[in-house]
Amino acid sequence: MGETQVMPRPGTTRQVSAGLLYSLRVAIIAQAAALLVAASFAGQAVSAGGGPVAETHVMAGMVVHLVALVQIVLAILVWRPGRGAGWPVWASVALFVVGGLQHVTWLWLGAHLPNGVLLFGLIGALLVWSWSPSASRRR
Repeated sequence: MGETQVMPRPGTTRQVSAGLLYSLRVAIIAQAAALLVAASFAGQAVSAGGGPVAETHVMAGMVVHLVALVQIVLAILVWRPGRGAGWPVWASVALFVVGGLQHVTWLWLGAHLPNGVLLFGLIGALLVWSWSPSASRRR
């Protein structure tokens, strides 16, 4: 009996560029770290009644917002030229938009706190995806 070898179709075994994916992972980790720092300062600001800790919370929020811009660019590069998944682009855009809403709703805790929870949910989903094997597969 002879063995038959089936050759994969061209393009089916290729993966997303490791450099692009690694860069996106670094941005996602930076985003998660910035969110943790911002949330930590938020809790301290509430217990201290504002002051310099509240200003530090605002500055950490600005870092979250700026990292989201970098993350959007990297997610687009993984999606379009890299032929990776497209949903991380939209999740990154949502992080940017919700982060912007955080700057607007800082006096209204009824919106500010749920938005913060949404930010953690989005970054959690991106963290899980970015380290999963499916992140490197081309679409």
